[in-house]
Amino acid sequence: MDLTVIVRIGAGVVVAYLLGGVPWALIIGVWFFKVDVREHGSGNLGATNVMRVLGWKAALATFALDIGKGALAVLAAGTLVPTSVFGSTSHEWATIAATLAVMAGHSFSPYIGFRGGKSVAAAGGALLVMVPLVFVTLFATWAIVFALTRIVAAGSVVIAVEFPVLIALLYPGDWPLLGLAIVAAGLVIVRHSANIGRIIKGEEPRISWSQQNPSGQKGGS
Repeated sequence: MDLTVIVRIGAGVVVAYLLGGVPWALIIGVWFFKVDVREHGSGNLGATNVMRVLGWKAALATFALDIGKGALAVLAAGTLVPTSVFGSTSHEWATIAATLAVMAGHSFSPYIGFRGGKSVAAAGGALLVMVPLVFVTLFATWAIVFALTRIVAAGSVVIAVEFPVLIALLYPGDWPLLGLAIVAAGLVIVRHSANIGRIIKGEEPRISWSQQNPSGQKGGS
């Protein structure tokens, strides 16, 4: 891998991290509702907490924008290191690095003191571009788990575990992609460690579609 490729991959990582750091949950809450979602509910900057605090429309917008920044990060990295010029291996490494960077940006945003969300939606956007079949399968699994439990975190943890398994089955021998899956799954699980503890104890809040309470309960995603 020559210096030009390394520099381009590095540029893609920087762009992805800065994109990932854009806190759409905070922006939507402050701009449109005059509410800082960090001060309500779980305090998490993700669509789940936005739904609890501001309602499903704000949550849907947050989710779509977080998905979008993940997708845009991978598209930008792929544009910087196109397969037609630098080959498929360099292109893959660029998109993998961008995926990890956009997840890191989402979880540890440089704009708000390195706080953030739990990276699931940002990772989903990246996967939608990189491996769309995997994205569809994971989303279907998440939807089923959520429908059965009404616990967002339960679905997120299940698909984090499922992700490396799917990559191993659908892309056998693609070790860089499997490595990405393992690292990404690990980050999501670590970011959900408190949720996992509450799920085990039966204390994790369940989603109520009518819930919208800026003084909302603690806990949750």
